[in-house]
Amino acid sequence: MLRIIFMIFGIVLGAVGGVIAYRAYFLEPTAAIVISNEGVRELPNTFKIVGGLLLLIVGAGLAFTAGVRKPR
Repeated sequence: MLRIIFMIFGIVLGAVGGVIAYRAYFLEPTAAIVISNEGVRELPNTFKIVGGLLLLIVGAGLAFTAGVRKPR
């Protein structure tokens, strides 16, 4: 019973992390604008992207380890 709960929690955590990373990189407005001699660059929110990717990795790892049967 506890394995199923951990699997579901890992899948949900990974999905939330993926959505956060996707929205921070592609959809949300830029966090900073860099103006230089070569032009203007818009930078995404790096902390949100890294945090979302970490949540995605931790959630996938949790779901995988809970889902794999351990030999007795």
